[in-house]
Amino acid sequence: MISNQILQTTIDGIKEISRVDFCVSDTDGKVIASTFEVGNEFNNAISSFVNSEADSQVVQDHQFFKVYDETQLELILIAQGSNEDTYMIGKMVTFQIQNLLVAYKERFDKDNFIKNLLLDNLLLVDIYNRAKKLHIQTDAKRVVCIIETKNEKDSVALETVRTLFIGKSKDFITAVDEKSIILVKELEDGQGYEEIERVCNTIVDMLNTEAMVKANVSYGTIVKELKEVSRSYKEAKMALDVGKIFYSTKNVIAYNNLGIGRLIYQLPIPLCKMFIKEIFDGKSPDEFDEETLSTINKFFENSLNVSETSRQLYIHRNTLVYRLDKLQKSTGLDLRVFEDAITFKIALMVVKYMNYMENTEY
Repeated sequence: MISNQILQTTIDGIKEISRVDFCVSDTDGKVIASTFEVGNEFNNAISSFVNSEADSQVVQDHQFFKVYDETQLELILIAQGSNEDTYMIGKMVTFQIQNLLVAYKERFDKDNFIKNLLLDNLLLVDIYNRAKKLHIQTDAKRVVCIIETKNEKDSVALETVRTLFIGKSKDFITAVDEKSIILVKELEDGQGYEEIERVCNTIVDMLNTEAMVKANVSYGTIVKELKEVSRSYKEAKMALDVGKIFYSTKNVIAYNNLGIGRLIYQLPIPLCKMFIKEIFDGKSPDEFDEETLSTINKFFENSLNVSETSRQLYIHRNTLVYRLDKLQKSTGLDLRVFEDAITFKIALMVVKYMNYMENTEY
């Protein structure tokens, strides 16, 4: 249903042009929007008008009009005055409100359709039938992006994103929960992942500058059929979670760039615990002191290069070798050996994943 604010804005604007006052009420006589003071003086007149066969009539020196949503009587428009000019203007306003009802109803229907499509709540035959009815192309290239902000129910962020795509009727913006905004983006011929990355970075920058909101954006793979949009949505959800665990410094996360994080994310927790126990004999690698962890991370950043790592840590090469020897004695893993380094790196990622899952409620 169209909001009262939209109706008020509409009749305020038309009054500025026509200098005619208007009132919009429901079929029970309750005033929804008005440009002049209205009491209960029209209640009986509205009741009689609703039950009459006429679509318009003059009552108490005012023009009354019925506003339909298709064949259903939805609203009553009252225009102040009874001359021919008022009648003509009243008919134009009635036509405008009826078009608004249709537009907002279609938008609401599309929003519900997209939500159910994302959540896999539709049968295949329903997808194609409803898409045809709503004039949504079924074979276009699309991708799903999830925009998550720190604040739940962030209406400012939602409106900012809608403003960014206000002229693009083929894109859909909705939400299936209180934590995130969903963008179903349609791509033109020749557009691919570079375009998606650009759009996602634009969203992050705009939310940061316009709404003063920090956001993370993830996206799934490009799909070519409407029925596959839910898959892209699930991929974007996974990318958002994996990004929080392993790539926390990134604002934009792509499903097709998750690397080994995607594999670890799908491991069962009991298997992860068994792996950590097997490698570290019950000791978790995140229990090492800060100095040891910073040494390990810097060593990995520099591709196991001892000289470069010692230089960046501002320590002597022998000091770094001593720390690595000490780590080898406590874990049995020599990070200077490629196979041991891989094992240790994966173990660190597994522990991150386990901690995330333990601290997250589903």
